[in-house]
Amino acid sequence: MKVFAIRHGETAWSLNGRHTGTTDLPLTDNGRRLAEGMRPALMKTSFALVLVSPMRRARKTCDLAGLGREAVVDDDLMEWNYGAYEGLTSDEIRERSPGWMIFRDGCPNGETPEEVGARADRVIARARAAEGNVALFAHGHVLRVLAARWIGSSAAAGQHFLLDTGTLSVLGDYQDSPAVESWNGAFVG
Repeated sequence: MKVFAIRHGETAWSLNGRHTGTTDLPLTDNGRRLAEGMRPALMKTSFALVLVSPMRRARKTCDLAGLGREAVVDDDLMEWNYGAYEGLTSDEIRERSPGWMIFRDGCPNGETPEEVGARADRVIARARAAEGNVALFAHGHVLRVLAARWIGSSAAAGQHFLLDTGTLSVLGDYQDSPAVESWNGAFVG
């Protein structure tokens, strides 16, 4: 069993570094190309379960990658709720809160790392219960937390898993131990 963790294609805000949690933005033209570029690789695999964030950028990526008909919306795959930091860049946030790091500090009026970690744990449990490969279409920060939790680390360890838009990563096991098989794999530009 492998978990294919797919970050949605590019949006206007991901392109300029704005934190996009609850704002429901469409994909850019390049974001659609990135999503379509994943289709050949994903069509080589059968999936027992396909889960997708309810946000349209993730759902459209799933559709364009060829798995939209099989997908089940899972609210636990929503991006981090950035609260007061929604729509701001990291530089703008650090002007307000010097030294801020989402994986340590969370967001005022938003989620803590532990809350996002709890959501990731529920997704992992659902994936582990599936009888076969699983595809997850979601967002950068939540998938970084999910990778950290997959290998038994804290949600804060998500800071170590950089993740570009329109990429595919694979989580699996190595000798019965959770492992990251590949990370941040790009298909087209």
